[in-house]
Amino acid sequence: MEFKHINGKQETLCIKVPKVYDWVVGQIQVPVQSFRGTSGLERLNFTCDEINEQVQGGQLTAECILTDENGHPVDPLAPGSISCTEIDGRNDVNVILPTGETVTLQKVIVLKKGYFVVQISNVRGESCISSPQPFSVCEQFLLCAPEGTFLKCTITEFECNACFMCNLDNVGNPSFQQIDVSINMCQNVQMESIVTLEIDANICQPRSEIVVNCPPKNLPPQCPAVFSGTE
Repeated sequence: MEFKHINGKQETLCIKVPKVYDWVVGQIQVPVQSFRGTSGLERLNFTCDEINEQVQGGQLTAECILTDENGHPVDPLAPGSISCTEIDGRNDVNVILPTGETVTLQKVIVLKKGYFVVQISNVRGESCISSPQPFSVCEQFLLCAPEGTFLKCTITEFECNACFMCNLDNVGNPSFQQIDVSINMCQNVQMESIVTLEIDANICQPRSEIVVNCPPKNLPPQCPAVFSGTE
């Protein structure tokens, strides 16, 4: 359904829109965090009495969950769930393109930060959840980023994996060894600036409302005249 233009009502409009100066996509791999032995458990600060009691409950599974700084789960793809900021200043860099042309780009340093928790569960459904753990990764980009542009990051894919490892003690019981956490993300990185554009536009009016008619009620089929005539 299209809106109808009002004839003779064209006018020149000024609108503000973001202009994209440069745009790259890529994958980020956060350095693996390892939590080993007693000190690793102290860092994770699990909310259960003893992790070894969970080990005795059978095969364990580990899950990594993105959270805010207070440990509340968040949507990895929602704006602001993972902090993305530009740090340091921009430096000009001369780059030779495949065509042989030399252009001047800017070196942009981007810092991404967030939090996660590790949840350990056994086959009985008993779970331990760690305290929020911070992660961060710093990246460098060569972008067209002249003065007046700003950074915009969008996370398009997010994956966090936790790997739980045990050893057998002297009497053959499983004992905690370490937990490794790996985080991978896909992202859009853009340099933008708000610009004012002048456009010729037609003023439009609302379309007609779509009226839905109820279908007629279906009646049951007629029965054959089995009772006609005399018995």
